[in-house]
Amino acid sequence: QVQLVESGGGLVQPGGSLRLSCAASGTIFDINTMAWYRQAPGKQRVPVATITNGGSTSYADSVKGRFTISRDNAKNTVYLQMNSLKPEDTAVYYCNAVIRTTWRYAASDYWGQGTQVTVAS
Repeated sequence: QVQLVESGGGLVQPGGSLRLSCAASGTIFDINTMAWYRQAPGKQRVPVATITNGGSTSYADSVKGRFTISRDNAKNTVYLQMNSLKPEDTAVYYCNAVIRTTWRYAASDYWGQGTQVTVAS
């Protein structure tokens, strides 16, 4: 009953910027933590940035000072602003959200389909 849809990926030159968006839709009671993960070719999926429902953020060391995560609760949307992009940032980026569909039951993890980010000249 819940879907996460990512957008904003693409090809960008080193030093450039991209802004990713992820909108949650469906039967949603509330959303707790939202996050962005990425998976490079031949590597494991790893967390990039997280944001709680209270607005607290955390980042992987590799992106600190370059990436910013934010959310718009009225739109059930999370964003990832990526600046000073490097070739090693190339990966499929996945949206993750912890969501309750009803107050009666515990929250579950939901994943988007992924969006490709390629940093190359």
